[in-house]
Amino acid sequence: MRIVSLVVFLSLNTFFAYAQNWLLDFNEAKVEAKANNKKIIMVFSGSDWCAPCIKLDHEIWMQEEFIEYANQHFIMLRVDFPKRSKGKITKEQKEKNELLAEQFNPNGVFPYVLVLDGDGKVLTTLGYKGVSVKDYIDLLNQSDQKNAQ
Repeated sequence: MRIVSLVVFLSLNTFFAYAQNWLLDFNEAKVEAKANNKKIIMVFSGSDWCAPCIKLDHEIWMQEEFIEYANQHFIMLRVDFPKRSKGKITKEQKEKNELLAEQFNPNGVFPYVLVLDGDGKVLTTLGYKGVSVKDYIDLLNQSDQKNAQ
């Protein structure tokens, strides 16, 4: 029994060590970004119905390489619009997400990924690209190249 408990504990510990730390509040993300001199990655997703969103989650956001990089360079903000999972987000969160969509994603594109500075200024936008983690990180960092020119 002890061995089983140890295996479960270690598995969960590994899972949580490489879990993405998603914020759900834009103002909190801006405060953290400014305090830590990081950019914000705002992700509009349909976590339970949008196939490209689910692929982006599995191929990029959940990958150890991306999580390690993101923890050092970005504040991750999820703006989710689930359809099938009742109770997945609160009514209050849904209202916050709808306000963010009006401001940043009025055309309702999913997935829609924005890189913002700590003030909430949009630097770069992306979607699902079907590329490696390294290539996606390079795309996210293109705002650095644009700002340096």
